[in-house]
Amino acid sequence: MSRESFKVRVTKDYTVFCAGHFVTYNGDKLEPLHGHNYRAAAVVEGKLNEDNYVVDFIVLKRLLREICNRLDHKMLLATNNPLLDISQNETSFTVRHHERIYVFPREDVTQLPIPNTTAERIAEWISGEIEADFRARGLTGLTALEVEVEETFGQSAFFRKEL
Repeated sequence: MSRESFKVRVTKDYTVFCAGHFVTYNGDKLEPLHGHNYRAAAVVEGKLNEDNYVVDFIVLKRLLREICNRLDHKMLLATNNPLLDISQNETSFTVRHHERIYVFPREDVTQLPIPNTTAERIAEWISGEIEADFRARGLTGLTALEVEVEETFGQSAFFRKEL
């Protein structure tokens, strides 16, 4: 049995996003509102297709760029966080955590169905978006997907999934 494998990696100057967030931690604490200039990268592993590549770089670059654009200059809200009380109306989102109350304009928010806006969970969410797109395109022969989200230089989180 052959142990050979192929993989491609994409990260570009435009697979970045500047976003605000906060993280709950230590059971019931909330860190201060802040932001990062994130950088995303994706690695796809699999068999070579009939064109002799794992996945078309153009497809992967465009997809990662589109995902980053959806997060860029947004406040990221973890809608599956049980410690946050999130409500919304036609114009805004209100987030409550004990005595803290934040109100954000709707157009400035991206809702993420994750339990916390850690780099790890953001990487997992991006991976899910990529996987859903690949499935919709009918791409086959892929064996693994890994997404890296860098919060700041030298500080990254990874999510990897066997496909």
